[in-house]
Amino acid sequence: MAGLRLIVGLGNPGAEYLRTRHNAGFWLADALASGQGERFAFDGKLHGESCRVRLGGEPVWLLKPATFMNKSGIAVVSALRYYKIEPEQCLVAHDDLDLPPGTVRLKFDGGHGGQNGLRDIMAHLGHGKFHRLRVGIGHPGHKDQVTPWVLGRPSAADEDAILDGLARALDVLPLAVDGQFDKAMQQLHTAGNRESGIGNR
Repeated sequence: MAGLRLIVGLGNPGAEYLRTRHNAGFWLADALASGQGERFAFDGKLHGESCRVRLGGEPVWLLKPATFMNKSGIAVVSALRYYKIEPEQCLVAHDDLDLPPGTVRLKFDGGHGGQNGLRDIMAHLGHGKFHRLRVGIGHPGHKDQVTPWVLGRPSAADEDAILDGLARALDVLPLAVDGQFDKAMQQLHTAGNRESGIGNR
């Protein structure tokens, strides 16, 4: 399978959303950029902020949609068209209620699991054949509490766990850029299980 050429971090724009659980995808994109001394710049034709980094020696575009989460699709589709990148060469990093904080999972294809950013991307593409990085944020316990939960800030312990999970994801991204997705998944999921004591899901 072809390696990654575009990594999208999902989130909501604006300072008030910066450290919220829903912005875990932005956290990954920001960590990638700052780790290489790059800065995001707004690009109207992409409906978002972008910059370019090198992973494993290969150039990769980063994108943070400037739309709100539930309108992420227009930015992703615009970037794919503009950079002439196939959906299979794109990774979308997003928060995931079904995984505990600190658990991070790579997957390809599948449904949106109620995540509104994924839902909109799939609506624009007409399919779900792109890579996802599922960043666990935990679940509040009841569906009525989901909106305030995702738009709220995690506890200090949960934020540390999420950041640890993102750090493990950063370690394996060069493999994914090289097209070695199975190896990246194995390394990421094994490391996550070892550190959190969680068996394979």
